[in-house]
Amino acid sequence: MNGLLTDLYQLTMAAGYFEAGKSREVATFELTVRRLPPNRNFVLACGLPQVVEYLLGLAFSDEEVEYVRTLPQFARVSPRFFEMLRGLRFTGDLFAVPEGTPVFAGEPILTLRAPVIEAQIPETYLLAAVAFQSLIATKAARIVNCAGGRPVIEFGTRRAHTAEAGVLGARAAFIGGCAGTSNTLAGFRFSVPVMGTSGHSWVMSFASETEAFRHLQKLLGDNAVQLVDTYDTLEGTRKAAALGAPLWGIRLDSGDIATLAREARKILDGAGMRSAKIMASGDLDERKIRAFVAGGVPIDAFGVGTDLATSGDAPSMGAIYKLVELDVGGITRYTAKLGTEKGTLPGSKQIFRLADHDILARSAECCAGSEEALLQPVILGGRLIEPLPGVHSARKRAAEGLAKLPPELQSLDTVAPWPVRHSAELTQLVETARRNLQ
Repeated sequence: MNGLLTDLYQLTMAAGYFEAGKSREVATFELTVRRLPPNRNFVLACGLPQVVEYLLGLAFSDEEVEYVRTLPQFARVSPRFFEMLRGLRFTGDLFAVPEGTPVFAGEPILTLRAPVIEAQIPETYLLAAVAFQSLIATKAARIVNCAGGRPVIEFGTRRAHTAEAGVLGARAAFIGGCAGTSNTLAGFRFSVPVMGTSGHSWVMSFASETEAFRHLQKLLGDNAVQLVDTYDTLEGTRKAAALGAPLWGIRLDSGDIATLAREARKILDGAGMRSAKIMASGDLDERKIRAFVAGGVPIDAFGVGTDLATSGDAPSMGAIYKLVELDVGGITRYTAKLGTEKGTLPGSKQIFRLADHDILARSAECCAGSEEALLQPVILGGRLIEPLPGVHSARKRAAEGLAKLPPELQSLDTVAPWPVRHSAELTQLVETARRNLQ
C-alpha cells in the first residue's frame, strides 16, 4: 500500500518522532465518531477490510522515499529517517468493532496500538476509509427502513465522487441493507448481487419502442425490466404489457412517479400481467420513498443513486483519530485533548452493549450483564489473526443490530440519543488525567 497516501503532517510528525528519539514509544490511537451526522441516531460501522488491507500493506518504495527527501520540510532530517521509511511495516495491533455494528457518538470504532510512527502515518487513510463507508451504510439503512420490505438497489456509481468511491459505496450500501447494486466491479470484488437491464439509449437506438422492448425481452427473459419513460410513460407501459411474458416488470424513472405507478399498475393488470413488477428510480431519497409507501403507491422496488452514493443530506461525518495513551519504556502516560467542544477521553477503551444502553469502559474492564464487548482483536503483532467476515455476514450483523434498537432510533429525524454511560473506572481515569494535564 502506498505510504504516501496520507497527509504531509503525518510524515513530518513521523520525522519529528524519529529525530526526538521517540520511535520506540508505543502509541494507542482511537478512531471515534465525535458526533453523529445530522438527523442520524446511529452509525453503522463499515470499512474494516480496507483498513486491514492498508495496514498490512503499508510500505514506502525507494522512489517514494526519495520524493519525501526532496521536500523542503525534510531538509534538516537525518538520512537514518529515510532508511527507516524504506523498511517501515506495520507491526502493531488493531482492535475494531465488527462491520455492520451500530455505534454511537463518543464510541471508538477502531483502536490501533503500535510504535508511534507506525500508528501516526495511517491516520488519514483510516479516517477516510471508515467515515465514507460508514456514512453510506448508514444512509442505506435509513432508505431500506423506509422502503417497508421492498428491495432497494444501489444505482449510484455514476454520481459518486470517484469511480472507486462508487465501488466501495456499493459495498457499504449492501451491508446497510440494499438488495444489490448496479456496479459490476462491486459484484466481482465483494460478491454483492448485481442488477440492471437497460437505459434510455437502448430504447433510442431502435426505430421503435416496441422493437427495443422485444429485443431486450428476447435477451433477458424473466430478468427483463423495461424502461418505459423514454417517450410517453403510459404508452411505453402499454407496449411492454402487450408483449406479455417473460417479463420481470417495468421501471419508472421520471415524472409524477406516484400517479404514473398507479396508472401503470392498472395497465399491467388489465393486460393480464399481474405478476409484472414496478420499479421506481430517479432522484429518490428516504423521505420520498417513505411517502410512496405510506401512500400505498404500487411500487415493488426502488433504485436509488445520487442521494445514496453521496449520502446527500449528510455527506460528512465528524470522525476523529486521537492519541489516548503512550507507553514510554514500560510506563503508561494517558493523553487527552482538553476542551468542551473537541475534548477527548484518555486511555484505551472497550464498548459493552447491554439491552438498553452501552457502557464505555477501560479496555481491561469486564462488564457483568453485557451482551457483547464490541471492540475485538483483528491484527496482533502485525498479523491478521483470522480472515474477516464477508459482506453477507456484515449485512446480517447490521440487520440484527438494528432490529435490537428502539424503533424511534431509526427515525429520519434526531431523537433522544441511545444512552452511552461511562464506567466508574473510566470516569476516575478521566478526572485524574485532566488534573495531571492542566
